[in-house]
Amino acid sequence: MKPIVRAENLGKRYSIGTRDAAYDTLRESLVEAMRAPLRRLRGRNGKQNSETIWALKNANFEVKPGEVIGIIGRNGAGKSTLLKVLSRITEPTTGRAELYGRVASLLEVGTGFHPELTGRENIYLNGAILGMKKTEIVSKFDQIVEFSELEKFLDTPVKRYSSGMYMRLAFAVASHLEPEILVIDEVLAVGDAQFQKKCLGKMGDVATEGRTVLFVSHNMVAIQSLCQRALWLDHGEIIEDGAAGPVVSSYLHGSFGGGASLEEVWPEAETAPGNESIRLRRVRIKPVNGSPTDPLTTKTPFTIEVEYWNLRPDAKLHVTIHLYTEHEIVAFTTGSGHELKWAGQPMPVGLYRSVCQVPGDLLNVGRHRFKVLVIKDGTSVLYQHESNATFEILDLVERDISTYGHEPGVVKPALNWSTELLGATDSDPQPEDRAS
Repeated sequence: MKPIVRAENLGKRYSIGTRDAAYDTLRESLVEAMRAPLRRLRGRNGKQNSETIWALKNANFEVKPGEVIGIIGRNGAGKSTLLKVLSRITEPTTGRAELYGRVASLLEVGTGFHPELTGRENIYLNGAILGMKKTEIVSKFDQIVEFSELEKFLDTPVKRYSSGMYMRLAFAVASHLEPEILVIDEVLAVGDAQFQKKCLGKMGDVATEGRTVLFVSHNMVAIQSLCQRALWLDHGEIIEDGAAGPVVSSYLHGSFGGGASLEEVWPEAETAPGNESIRLRRVRIKPVNGSPTDPLTTKTPFTIEVEYWNLRPDAKLHVTIHLYTEHEIVAFTTGSGHELKWAGQPMPVGLYRSVCQVPGDLLNVGRHRFKVLVIKDGTSVLYQHESNATFEILDLVERDISTYGHEPGVVKPALNWSTELLGATDSDPQPEDRAS
């Protein structure tokens, strides 16, 4: 199948401290002419302040019609630059980009809108820019207005819109006017949570309609839910290109700082994290059975252990753990406050170990971290520690790596099911009654 998007050795270089844009007014041109000799003098004296950076370099990839591609990476990785080059907003310094089809870009709030025109007029303007006939725009007009929820402000100039209203209308137009290629940057962060959910649902609909989507986001859950494939950019280069699940996992693995660290130890109380009442000695993760180096799978029971010095006599303490997924979602919160031995009891000064038993068939695949809180008198937080100990849950039963990470949910429990026959019929159902 012929690709709908092809990038060959794409690169974009910017100069820091210089102005590359054309000068729009006579005044600006005259000011620039006066500055030019001074800049040349600085250059001869070796004091040129300009510096070049490559926001994008050596980008090579193809996108097939109907693919939904997630583009991920840290801030400044080159994601937005790539979309601007593909959208023909900026010219590449090296290489070329080929796009075969109508492109709608939603890169910045208000992109493509004329501020003096009303929302109604801008809908028609955007449709015309996409090459649509008026009859096509009219057929979609009511859907766009309904989705944007801006009917009351439709005849107001968009220069009076808030950033959220801009985004609502821009997304509604871009997603409903049926371009072959939809390019979306992380503009959904402007909207409220309800509208973000609505936008993500619409993007899912667009994907199922067979249109091509290039989607930049820091929302890894959205990337894995909407995209079959992901590009991971770092310092302007494509680090990994493949199925969304494994690429997101690699990116988040790097964000966690490399390999898992199952233990933190502080042998001396004087230098351990804590305060005048409590000091931590150790936090660690251990499989219940087998070697500490064995992988933790979705079926592996394990423990989270917290060792700490109580430095105050007769303190009433318990330990609480907040467990987070790699998406920074709280998987669960649990505490030792209800254990029989020390619940509500005064504790003498000494070294303690609190152990949390985590059963198998509970957590979903992915990397996890946790926060330790020491609670005093059952109500007040005496001390809290963001642990550097992290661990990864694997699913070794899976055979198709392209499905990795696609099962939704924070947990993946093995729940009991049962099926029973409620009543038998004397004869088979007729063909038209059979389930298709």
